[in-house]
Formats: sequence, C-alpha cells, structure tokens
Amino acid sequence: MTTGLIPGEQPSEPRPKGGLPHQRQEPAGHGALHVDNRSRSSVITARAAASFEPVGRSVASARSFVRDTLQGWGFADIVDDAVVLTSELVTNAVVHAGTSADVLCLRADDGVRIEVADRYPEREIPLQGTTLSMGNPDREGGRGLQLCAALAGRWGVEYTPTHKQVWFQLDLPERPVGTRAAGPALPADLLPIADARVRVAVVQIDRTGAISAWNEDAEELFGYPAEQVTGKPLTDLAAWPHTPGTGTGIAEALQLSRWEGSYGIRGANGRVTPVYASHLRVRDTGGEPSTVCLLVRDHERAVLQTPLRMPSSDVGGSGEGQSTDPFEVFIGSPAPDDLDGLLQRTVERARDMLDGDSAFLLLATDDETELEVRASTGLPSARQRFARVPVEAGPGRYGSARMPAVHDDLSAVPGAVPLLSGTGMRSVVTVPLKVEGRLTGSLGVAAEAPGRYSNEEALRLQFAADRIALAVESARLGELERLRRGSLSFLVEASDLLAGTLDRDQTLALMAQMTVPTLATWCAVYTIADQASEPYLSYVLHEDEELIDGIKSLLSKIAPPDPVPTPGARIWSAPAQAAHQAALRTSMRSLGLREPLPRAGSGVGPTLATASAVGGETVVLPLVARNRVIGMLTLGKPTDEHFRQEILELAEDLSRRAALALDNARLYSERTAISQSLQRSLLPPELPEIDGVEVEVIYRAAGEGNEVGGDFYDLFPISDGAYGFAIGDVCGTGPNAAAVTGLARHALRLLAREGLSGPAVLERLNSAILDEGARSRFLTLLYGELRPQEDGSAELKVVCAGHPLPLRLRQDGTVEPAAEPQPLLGVMEDLELYEQTVTLDPGDVLLCVTDGVTERREGTRMLGDDGLTDVLTTCTGLTAGAVAARIMRAVERFASDAPSDDMAILAMRVPGLHTD
Repeated sequence: MTTGLIPGEQPSEPRPKGGLPHQRQEPAGHGALHVDNRSRSSVITARAAASFEPVGRSVASARSFVRDTLQGWGFADIVDDAVVLTSELVTNAVVHAGTSADVLCLRADDGVRIEVADRYPEREIPLQGTTLSMGNPDREGGRGLQLCAALAGRWGVEYTPTHKQVWFQLDLPERPVGTRAAGPALPADLLPIADARVRVAVVQIDRTGAISAWNEDAEELFGYPAEQVTGKPLTDLAAWPHTPGTGTGIAEALQLSRWEGSYGIRGANGRVTPVYASHLRVRDTGGEPSTVCLLVRDHERAVLQTPLRMPSSDVGGSGEGQSTDPFEVFIGSPAPDDLDGLLQRTVERARDMLDGDSAFLLLATDDETELEVRASTGLPSARQRFARVPVEAGPGRYGSARMPAVHDDLSAVPGAVPLLSGTGMRSVVTVPLKVEGRLTGSLGVAAEAPGRYSNEEALRLQFAADRIALAVESARLGELERLRRGSLSFLVEASDLLAGTLDRDQTLALMAQMTVPTLATWCAVYTIADQASEPYLSYVLHEDEELIDGIKSLLSKIAPPDPVPTPGARIWSAPAQAAHQAALRTSMRSLGLREPLPRAGSGVGPTLATASAVGGETVVLPLVARNRVIGMLTLGKPTDEHFRQEILELAEDLSRRAALALDNARLYSERTAISQSLQRSLLPPELPEIDGVEVEVIYRAAGEGNEVGGDFYDLFPISDGAYGFAIGDVCGTGPNAAAVTGLARHALRLLAREGLSGPAVLERLNSAILDEGARSRFLTLLYGELRPQEDGSAELKVVCAGHPLPLRLRQDGTVEPAAEPQPLLGVMEDLELYEQTVTLDPGDVLLCVTDGVTERREGTRMLGDDGLTDVLTTCTGLTAGAVAARIMRAVERFASDAPSDDMAILAMRVPGLHTD
C-alpha cells in the first residue's frame, strides 16, 4: 500500500488518460436510485490517497486507512458510513474485479468525498435510459452501489479507457453555532430564586488554556486573588465534569465556539464549588483567540440560562396568536442534537418543573418488556445507567409503566419503583412516553419528602412527556441507526480478523481483544474440549492490564458457568458475589477484625481494585458451533454498571462468528496433529551408527505443513556387518505419494531381512506396488547393501531402478556415476534387474539424491546432473555431513523461489583408518 497526504490543495476536475472523455453514467427511469454527478465546487482543504494490491487483506487495510484519515480530520460522525462504503467498493475492485484499487479522500468545508478507482472498466453499471436493477441486497453484485444510494448524500461513477471510478460524498451534520434562545415573560412569583447578591465570575482563557483574566466576583466565589491564578491552566482548578452524563472534556469545551454546562471549581479552601458555566470563544483585533467563561453557582444557573417554566393553567392552553412550540417551551431552544443530551435536558427540566429532588427517564426495549435507564439527575446515574427494570412490576395500574402513577410514600410500598430503592426518595410521580399508542419510555420525578405530588402534577408531567415523546423516539431511532452502521463495520472487521488465523490461541486472544474495551470492560473465555469435559478458563483480558491476574485468580476460585446452548446473553451473578465477599474480607482485615465469611479458596485473595472491576453486571454468551457448545464468552462491567441491550445483541453476533472461528481452529489443530503424527510414522527411526562409514541425510518435504512427501530414504541393519540403504521418489507429492512411501520403506526392510538379494527385493516391491491398483504410483528407487571391510574400504551392491544415478567422489576430486540406469518400479510386471558392486576406498564419498535436487529450476535454467557434479567436485576432504550441507546450500541458492518438489540427500563417506 502506498499513501500520500497533501494538505491545503484544491484539485482540478480529474481528466481522463489518453485524451478521451470519461463517461458519466447516471441511472434513469422510474424507481431508479438517484446518482448526482455534479462537479465539486467546495474548496478542498486536504487529501489523502492510498493504493491497495489485488489481495483479500487489502480490504481491511483500506478500511483502516479511511477510518484513520477521517478520525484524524475530526469527522467521527461519518466514519462508520465511510468505512462501510469503502469496504464494499474496494472488495469489488480487489476481490471481484481482481485489480488494484486506488482510494482518494478529499476533505472540504462541508463534508468528505471518497473516490475508489479500479482498472477494470468493463464492469459497468447500466447506461442512461435503462432500468437500474441492482438485484437482491444479499447478493455481492451491485451491493456497493446500493449502499452508496442509501448512505451517501451524492455519488456517481466515472469511466476512462483504463479505469472505473466510483465516488461518494458524505455531508457533515449541520450544527448551528451561537443560536440564542429567549424565554417567555413570567410572573414574578415564577422567576428563579437567587442570592441577594448574584456574583458572575468572568474568566478569560488564552489559546494555551491558561487564565489571563480573573475578575472580583471570581475572587469572591473561589477565594483566589487574580495574581495567584493568572497564568495557570484552568484544568488545575476545574473538577470536570460535575454534572453526571457530561461527555465533553474541559480541553474540548474550551475549543468549541460556544458551550454551556456544569462542572466544579476547586476553591482556595480545598472544596469544590459546583458552577454553571457559559463559554464563548472570541478573538481580538490581532486575531488572537481566547475563551471567555461566565460562571455562577450551579443553583443560580438561571442567571445564564433561564429554565422555561409555565404555570399549570397555561401548560395546555393555546391562546389566540400563541405560536410557541410546546416542545421548545419544555426543552428550551436550541434543543440538544444528540439523544443523551436531549434525555439529560429532559430530566433536568422535569425536575425543575415539579420542584423535585431527582428525576429519571427510561427507554423501553424493542419488545416493551423492560425499561432501560438512560438519564437521571439527583441520583447516582453513573451506577444506574443502562440498568433494566420490568415494565410490569406488579398487578394494577401502579405496577405498570404504561399508566401514570403517583406514590405518596415509597417506604409504605418498598420496591414499587425499583430504581429508587435505597436512594432516600419518598414520593414519586411517573408517566409513560408513548408514540402512536406504543410504549417508548417512562419519565419520573421524585422528592425526599412524602406526599409531595398529586394527580395535578401527574397531568402536568404527562403533558410534557407527550410533547417530547416523538422527539425522544426520533433521536433514539437515529442513535440505533448509527449503532447499526457502527456494528456492521465492527462485525466486518471482526470477521476478517477471525478468518485470518487458524491458530487456537490467537483466535482466543482476538476474541478478547475485540470485546475489550469496545463491548465490555473485561472478558473471559471458557473452552470445552469435549462433551465430557468441564469448562476451562482459557483467556482473561481487562482494559487495565494490571487487573488481569487478579480477575483470573478470582474466576479460578468459582465454578464456571453452565454450558447452556440457549442463544443470547444470560446474567451470571457468581463473579459479582465473589467480588463482594472478597472486598468484605479485605476491608475486615484492614480494620483488624475477624473475617465473617470463610475463604472460598487458599492463596492471596483479590484486591479491592479487582473486586470493584468484577463487581458489575456479568453476562455469559454460549459459543455454539456445529450444534455443540464449545465454550462460553463472559463479558463484565465494573461495580454497579450494566450493559445496554444493543451491545448485548452485537456481542451475540460476535459470539456466533467467534465460535465458528474457534471450532475451525480446533479442527485444524487436531487434523494437523494427526497428520504430523502419521507423517512421522513414515519417517525412519534414528540412523544406525556404522563403524568405518560416515552417513548424513537431509530431507525436505514440499508443501506447507508436510513432513513427508513422495521422496524417502532409509538406512537399516540387515545382518551382522551388512546394512541396507535406499533412496527413492514416488510420482507426485503430498499425502497420496506419502502413502506409497510408507509401503515402499516398510516392504524394503521386511524383504531385505529375509535374505533376498537386491534385485529380488525390488522385483517383489514392484509386484506390491502394482497390487495397489488405481492407487499405485511410479517409483524410482536406488537400493543397495553396504559392508565395511577390514582394510578401511566399503563394499556396496547397488540396484538403480530409474533413479538419478549415485555419484562417487574420489580423493583426487574426480566424480563418476557409481551405477547404471535400470527400469523404474510400478510400470511393468516382469522386471529383470541386476545389481552392481562398487568399492569405496578410504576418503571416497557416495552421493545419492532425488530428482528434486537435480531438477531445481530458476526460470529456464536447471541445476541438472552437470551442476550437481560441479558442486560435488568442490567437496573433496569434507565429512559426509559437510558434503550434504554444501549440496543443500547450492540447491537453495540456485533459485529464489521456495522448492516445489520434495528433496532427499544421502551422503556416505569412508574415512579410512584415520579421520580427516
């Protein structure tokens, strides 16, 4: 992949190569998808380009390139759509068209344009005037164009004689800056209450984040004189965030053109003062930017942002000439453009409207059986977020979230509102959020005093809930759509990663790394070897590596979850209970008290940090492959945190893919182990030591994972002082050739030890090969018997049946064949073979090889018999091991490609009475 980045460039309209105009094709006709090929008029501020080879892994590389580029430009809102579209278009180029792909990202002030070009212009879309039919979305063909039509603001196809380019443009969401809101006129008794002397701290922050101005009210509010804080970063004083649910950091907020919200300022007395702040970014006449911060006490936020409240008598009124939008009256203008912001604003306004101490809003799941906590104020929202409660908590209207309900005193009916258990709230009013009669959520306001609310407050809150229900549902559907697109991109990348390995341990690691921290804070993978085995804790991961060992220790002390094949996530409470007991024991020991509970096991117990990390919600998803549970994927959250339903559904999709990948890795590992075991059984045992003769063997089987192929060798004792040796080559490579290899090697040993001569051994082996019928294969074989002599020489009786001739190296450096060629085995039934006698004098070497050595090729060149002879000539005086090693090095250096044929080298040397 090659990339380039050119900032600040405005490219001209692309021109076709070769002087020919490029085609612009636009689908037309009734029902055709709209394709906009208008020329670009926006100023291009940056571009990034990359080229990808026509291989499968390039698709993942292209996705990473686009994701990194857009995130680097700050376009996180459109990253998921861009990644999905790029993935489809690059797949069409490198997989289906089989060409390289060029990806170009162009940044403009209003969005991003991405162009994907391939070198296969024949793959066209229909011409103008024809009906555009892209087929079923589940099919591969045309799906990229369908996605462009569905997700992109504009898209098109351009052709040249050598290239086809598909482009799409994604527009940035509009975010009005500096919008102002005006509240209605209110009677004096409805105005917000403030202290007699309202102090507004004015703090100015320079471009580096340091305080450059600090007024008298800031000194009075926080206790710091101006000279003490001037020049210090605001982050040294700000406790960020103060308001639960605030997701923007202070550094980010100071860079926005306008921002409002709550946080805390650490005063000179060490206490944190909650403040409500309004930030406005300005620049002076010299162009230097800075941020002006207006801060008041949090309960006096009306000074900067007046809550729009109306008397109950006016809530439902619609007098003549009134044009105020009821939704804006309740929420305020401008309304937050994100779901979390809208929900948080809703609960804050509901609390203020009914003068409550807390408020909460829950959204219904798709099946309307549960409610999920999404926003709250005055409650421990960080602990309760995404907690789920049933819609029907009991009989009657007060036990159902589908109807308004008022509880005067929760202490009289404990558990009536599960969310408020243990919070100190006594009275509460809850109303449903409904869209077209369907329950979409529940809104509630609670107070610490009993008897605060009546049916009148319930009506006011219901009216407000009716005004915001549609907006909340619309924002929720928008969030679900964004999550769906992000989930699609996540699952595509996960599938690629899981399909890229057949190693079991690596698959387990990938499963964990994909879930943490994207889906969960920590995870554990249990595997099951077979149906009779217990689940085994195979892998543990936490986003904080220092906690991994502690979690592993904690999980090892509790029984694993039951391997239930039922799909979907199920709650597993054992880790949280064990974490609670461990934390209690640790606390008791720190106080010097006797532990109230027995230990679950020996050893050092988990620390409080470990217990907190595992103390939240834990779910188990079965890993089911081929109708069998092969393990469990366990996901967990820290103390009192919960999973949202969309995350669990995404985790379920991931678990199905991960289970299949894990099972494939298991099957591959098992079959590899079986194959290696069988192959090793075909290799001869350790070579015997022969007095007076040096022997060395080098064997290389062609093909990945093969230890035995069509070439084979053997050296074995026949009788006292006599040894048989053989080197052969079965036609072909791989398992089929290895089967004949095993037959030949074992038959040779058996026949030779029966006292038969060399020709008789080979003739019977020929008959055995022919008896294999259709499975028989041609076989070249060099067989001989070796007898060391008392004078230091060695006598050999050799039969060469169609095999490359053995070469004899004398001490004077001459090389000559040591046998004559005879017919190969496995072709004719009646063979007439004969043996030849060769005497190796002291210092002589006999070299035997298979044709994988002599037929080593580099283009049109081949090593051949002459090349082998030339190499052997340089081996005078070397030991048998050195001779074999030199021959192998020469073969490997002859060509750059990996060998495509099996190779065997057998070298025997007679050193004589004295070793050289």
